[in-house]
Amino acid sequence: MTDTIDALPKRPDLSLSVSGPPNPGLTPMMLNHAAWVTPDAAATAEFYTRIMGMDLVSTVIEDTSPSTGLKIPYFHLFFRMGDGSTLAFFEAPGVPPPAKSSHIAYDVFTHVALQAADRDEVMRWHEWLTSNGVDVQGPTDHKGLILSIYFTDPAGLRMEITTPLDKNWNRHDAKAKADLDLWVQTRKKAMQEGRDVVEALTDLCVQVRKRHERDTQAAGHGLPG
Repeated sequence: MTDTIDALPKRPDLSLSVSGPPNPGLTPMMLNHAAWVTPDAAATAEFYTRIMGMDLVSTVIEDTSPSTGLKIPYFHLFFRMGDGSTLAFFEAPGVPPPAKSSHIAYDVFTHVALQAADRDEVMRWHEWLTSNGVDVQGPTDHKGLILSIYFTDPAGLRMEITTPLDKNWNRHDAKAKADLDLWVQTRKKAMQEGRDVVEALTDLCVQVRKRHERDTQAAGHGLPG
């Protein structure tokens, strides 16, 4: 086994996203698969087939990564969800455990969210997972957009089961663009003024949260849990 490989694709120059030409109309059709490394293919298969109700639909056994030339034996598994998209895993014997994250935020924010039909189904998932010894966090209401529970799979992947509370939760294009501009400009201004960037963005978060609370109260609703 060798850990030498062909060069991986370089990260894009972020300046290109600002100054480059407009997209010519290319948008991915759907998620084909997202993949992670697992230390135990059998435990992963048990979890995703029996606990998560997915089908094991495709596998690859190889000793070389075709995209990079990495020489290492591996078993590649694909589990299919209701819409045809898949979650995939690699078991590669001899690979050491991943290095500990430099900050817990990487472990909290890096996750995959799977959609349930409605609030009741989210709670059914909560009961089912708990009854199988899975430690579950939530439910958590994300400002009236989605309702979620969180747990961890056998490979250490943070998972989410979620359902929309707002049927248009992923159609707020204008607000999303305005929020992105607000975040970027706040960060840029803080850097130009020599102000602590984390402090400036924390202040922004507080302002946005207070605005959301005022808007929620004005609309006659209780604050999200």
